[in-house]
Amino acid sequence: MLFPIDTATISDHFDENADAVLYHGDRLDFLRTLPANSQKLIVTSPPYNIGKSYEKRRKLTLDDYLDEQRETITACVAALHDEGSICWEVGNHINGGQEVYPLDILLYPIFKSLGLQLRNRIVWHFEHGLHCSRRFSGRYETILWFTKSDRYTFNLDPVRVPQKYPGKKHYKGPKIGQYSSNPLGKNPGDLWIIPNVKHNHPEKTIHPCQFPVELVERLVLALTNPGDWVCDPYMGVGTTPAAAIRHGRKGAGSEIMPEYVQIARERVEQASQGLLRTRPMDRPVYEPSATSKLAQRPTLWTV
Repeated sequence: MLFPIDTATISDHFDENADAVLYHGDRLDFLRTLPANSQKLIVTSPPYNIGKSYEKRRKLTLDDYLDEQRETITACVAALHDEGSICWEVGNHINGGQEVYPLDILLYPIFKSLGLQLRNRIVWHFEHGLHCSRRFSGRYETILWFTKSDRYTFNLDPVRVPQKYPGKKHYKGPKIGQYSSNPLGKNPGDLWIIPNVKHNHPEKTIHPCQFPVELVERLVLALTNPGDWVCDPYMGVGTTPAAAIRHGRKGAGSEIMPEYVQIARERVEQASQGLLRTRPMDRPVYEPSATSKLAQRPTLWTV
């Protein structure tokens, strides 16, 4: 259920009365302005240290990158609500010799050293990406979901997905004739198939590695309640605060690129009015039509 509010109150610094906070500047400076125990969900995708335009001009050594991530994660934990969650979405770091370093594995000890508890390692699968010639092409990234304690918000019903056999009923026993599965749908599991944002995606902006709204929406709906704060210290073009606003939460984030902050403001305003173009959460990844080439089975398959 969406919560349009006509016009969002957007601040450039933390204000508990604002609907959204879009901070132009360094993520550590921003995180230090957040009150302790204030953010119910921190969800982000940090730079992977692979030389993108929004990263530092000189690539860091892997050790320096992990030290920088430790600083950021430590500041996030300080602002995290006692019943809150951190979701860190990462892929791989690739060195000059094309060796793969899985960042979720390298970052896990940092979260554990800060007392956080891993609830899920979610695999986000997508169909499109770079085509590799010396290894298999990467088609997934991971989300590490940590909580601060054993008491945390988790709402399953808003993120249930359709049952494989929705009309299936018990055929014997005391529940004979009753539905054998939850009528609201099933748990989506820890493998999420969600298209990534490429050139023909309705959410595409100038950002080269943009989060799909649907990915953040699922986390927002499951791990927060209306009115909670959702934070992204690497917000890019504002997907996280926009997803939060769409569902009656408050969104906060920081970004060093001024053009991204401006786009984030526009997207948050559109989200508050129910006008933000997104890919619907309940839309199948692909539905071939009767005339689609993929729907027409070759003769040799019909034998």
